[in-house]
Amino acid sequence: MTPAGVADWVAAHPLAPAEVDCTVAVMLKILDGKCKMRPTEKRVMEWLYDSVRDCPGERLDADTHALIDEARRQPDESMRLCVYERRVLAETVISRPVMKAFKAMIRQKGLLDPGHDQEEAEA
Repeated sequence: MTPAGVADWVAAHPLAPAEVDCTVAVMLKILDGKCKMRPTEKRVMEWLYDSVRDCPGERLDADTHALIDEARRQPDESMRLCVYERRVLAETVISRPVMKAFKAMIRQKGLLDPGHDQEEAEA
């Protein structure tokens, strides 16, 4: 998959605001170093985030996007701690069933490998 391929996937499968929030939460988890996805899946999720970052979310706001931008530019330990705190907060406002449904949907609709063990790829 390429960044253009992910953008095409998003065009064919527009995300609901709650799914945009899930994408943002996964991006935070990638940036704080706690994401257990394979490196190739992390790249796809980063491209997904880039493709939907301007779409409306349900609960996560522009401040979260600004933090992600800063963390991508300055990936040091103090920034990682800020991202960690924001990620934990994000995970408290997104219900577990919503996140699990999102992860299942992106696998079922072909963004990520549906054959990969989802427990190992827990984001």
